[in-house]
Amino acid sequence: MSIDFNADEVFEIAEQIERNGAKFYRSSAKNITDEKNKKLLLDLAKMEDEHEIIFKNLRNKLSQDEKVETTFDPNGEAEAYLRSLADTRIFYEKDIDTSNFKEILKSAITAEKDSIVFYIGMKDVVPSHLGKDKLDDIIKEEMSHIRLLSKKLLEL
Repeated sequence: MSIDFNADEVFEIAEQIERNGAKFYRSSAKNITDEKNKKLLLDLAKMEDEHEIIFKNLRNKLSQDEKVETTFDPNGEAEAYLRSLADTRIFYEKDIDTSNFKEILKSAITAEKDSIVFYIGMKDVVPSHLGKDKLDDIIKEEMSHIRLLSKKLLEL
């Protein structure tokens, strides 16, 4: 039996992923002594905050059809599944040297890639009439992070 998710559920998880990302960048910035690199990490945290707001706004613009529950789930197990994916696979607590700026960038790129893979996978379970096309907006936002992080990593 397959479970379909609606765009509302996916955007809610996107908001959580962005919160996790902002926390990761702020936490990593605490251990960086170079002010320019610290500023970049704090700027990335702000971008994650902005993306959370973007996703929240996109979520608020969804039609009622895009918010309709697709399965009987009185205990919220589908949402718990999505949340656990967000919290354990993307921007989760990692065992990295957060005083090493290069390692932080590599970890951040991996997390951003993981988030894109997550959203692409979610496109397979969100039916078109429930907002599948809205997921492309999320993917574009995450791709912009990868470009920025990769550019900085190449500069090192």
